[in-house]
Amino acid sequence: MKIVLYITTFLFSLIISAQDVASFENANTLYNQGKYAEAIDMYQSILDKGVHSSELYFNLANAHYKLNNIAPSIYYYEKADLLAPNDTDIKNNMAFAKNMTIDAIDVIPEAGFSKLLNNISNYMSFDGWAKMAVIFVFCFVVLFLIYYFSYSSFKKRLSFIGSIASLFLICISLALAFHKYNLVQKDRPAIVFATESKVKSEPNNRSEESFRLHEGTKVQVLDTVQNWKKIKLSDGKTGWVINEDIKEL
Repeated sequence: MKIVLYITTFLFSLIISAQDVASFENANTLYNQGKYAEAIDMYQSILDKGVHSSELYFNLANAHYKLNNIAPSIYYYEKADLLAPNDTDIKNNMAFAKNMTIDAIDVIPEAGFSKLLNNISNYMSFDGWAKMAVIFVFCFVVLFLIYYFSYSSFKKRLSFIGSIASLFLICISLALAFHKYNLVQKDRPAIVFATESKVKSEPNNRSEESFRLHEGTKVQVLDTVQNWKKIKLSDGKTGWVINEDIKEL
């Protein structure tokens, strides 16, 4: 009975997948016919089923771009870029979409040790650095055993140096793994969806207005208090906006 159930579930998943592919192709046809609003509805229906792919987000972003929907186009280009960070077409189209935004915000460049540490940490994922640490642990154990059981002073010297180096690399890999984890945890990007958003100095309507943002601007979410979110811009400015004004990636 379990075998029949597993086969039925597998066949059902294949049918759903085939339906999604057909819907995706139909949406592409509507897009090519210039029926962008209808294509968006069909792409969205696929997303509502829990299907996610860079191609789906990319085409959805293109359809929004054609209708001059600034915020949704940038939002879905960003989503596509998260899944396919090396895709040049996504980056190029996203650059065109960002040219439609009103806000011109400077980017504070990283410098010194912080920049070096972040660049090295971003070279691999958290899992990648963790696996690297495990490999160095294995090397340390092997070299230590060679040192312990070897009778040759030359081999003992080499294995001792190698084991110390492996121990040092274990610590470095673990430090980079946790730093990468912290970077990912702190990275909470969001896109402004409101046509114009009033950024407040405190999380309430009575507080002073700090500045204004417009749709399509990318921000970082720092904190949440009730229906307010604290945001940070690439130039270092911070403030509070209501939840409805932004959409987190």
